[in-house]
Amino acid sequence: MTVIRRFRPDDQAAARSLILAGLAERWGPLDPARNRDLDDLRQAFADGEFWVADDQGQIVGTAGLLLRGPETGEIVRVSIARERRRAGLGRALLASLVTAAEARGLRSRTVETTASWSDAVAFYDRLGFRRTHLADGDQHFELGLSRRPVWAT
Repeated sequence: MTVIRRFRPDDQAAARSLILAGLAERWGPLDPARNRDLDDLRQAFADGEFWVADDQGQIVGTAGLLLRGPETGEIVRVSIARERRRAGLGRALLASLVTAAEARGLRSRTVETTASWSDAVAFYDRLGFRRTHLADGDQHFELGLSRRPVWAT
């Protein structure tokens, strides 16, 4: 059974590996120096939130929330193990982040993804995020307090 829970320090290596594997799947070989936030997730998200999908001790999904102002949080590092995609884990992780953001009083949640990643763009569309703009090859989205996420309907 998969449990969605807050990150613990002993999740560090598995969460980092999962995220890097997802990035390498999209971009090919990576320079680890370009993803320094992954070296210490607890520190990187000290003021935000970082959640994992834990399947009997195996980390199969991640999602983080960074504070971007007094009322805005940015969703980042959403990654699901390839063999576990389309099973509702991304939706469950985002539901936890949105709930945590609301508890913090954040009125807006933003996210961006590479515009050519049609599966990721469709995922955020399905969840009720509103496309705001394209910039440098990235599709930007926003889920304001007035918008009801799909999982809450």
